[in-house]
Order: sequence, then C-alpha cells, then structure tokens
Amino acid sequence: MLKSVLETDSRFGVVRWDPQNKTMSNVGCCAEILKHQTAEDGRSNIITLGQQRFRVLEIIRETPFATAMVSWIEDQEVEDLDGLKKLSNSVLTALQDVVSLTGKLTDSEMTLPNDLPDLPRELSFWIAAHLGGPVANEQQHLLEINDTSKRLKCEYEMLDQTRRQLAARTVLKETLTNADQANS
Repeated sequence: MLKSVLETDSRFGVVRWDPQNKTMSNVGCCAEILKHQTAEDGRSNIITLGQQRFRVLEIIRETPFATAMVSWIEDQEVEDLDGLKKLSNSVLTALQDVVSLTGKLTDSEMTLPNDLPDLPRELSFWIAAHLGGPVANEQQHLLEINDTSKRLKCEYEMLDQTRRQLAARTVLKETLTNADQANS
C-alpha cells in the first residue's frame, strides 16, 4: 500500500478497525505522508498529518488493501461565533489545568506546545488527536461529530472530569506529603 500511496499524492485514508467486533468505522481521516523510512526487512515507519474527514460510502476493493468510495465531511456552519470562542477558551483553560496538575502529580515540568491552534475547530481536532490512554472509542466519537461546538463541549466534559480527578489526587498527595514531613 505504501508504495502505491507514494507513487501518487502521498495520501491515504485511515479508518478505525474494531478488533472485538471485527468491523471498520464508517468515518475516517485522510492522512498525508510527510516522511517515510523503509527498513532492510521491508517494514516502514511513516510520519503523517491528518487532513480531511470522510465517510465511507462503499468498499470497492478488499485486497491487497481496502479501497473505498468516500464523501468528504465538513463541520456545520457556526452561528454563535462569540459563544464558540468562549467555549474554546474554557476548553483551553481546562486543558492547561490538566497538564499543570499532571505535572504536579508526577513531579515534573509539563507544558503545552507553543503552537496550539488558535481556531476553535482546529483546537478541537488537536485535542481529539492528543487524548491519552485507551480512548479509541472517544476519539472516533469526536471524529464523527460535525459540529465544532458539540465536539468542544464533549472535550470540555472529558477535560473537566479529568481536571477534577487530578485536583483531588493532587490534594491527597500534598496532604500525605505534609503528614509525612510532620511525622519526620
């Protein structure tokens, strides 16, 4: 597949495969190969950039790799730009809090990249792509949402819940540390 992709425009579709149900999702993302490296044994390492979401309309071919007819997915037009910006700022604050609290818990300096997207839509996709842990179902759900506000609201709920859990753990850690120091 890689050879075929590199011979054309370096783009291919990425669709989630559910190993438990042995099914392919109906929504995926077009990825562009930015860099590739082929090992002596024929395996390859690639760096890609996700671009445009698509919906699988019909599988045309199964082998040697799946090929499908797709339609591109666009987000719905935003009606309340001010509300979207406020929501985006709340999501960013929650994200910053999660990163800061994680740093406190792990006794390490953690920061967000300086080049976080400014636009709410792009920020929502950045967050979805960078969720940590076993979150494939949540990422797929976010990919399928075609409303930036709804996607950001879902992300806010996830981040806020994580923030509250991390805050409680941080307080517990600090309380135990202070108690240990008082007993020393």
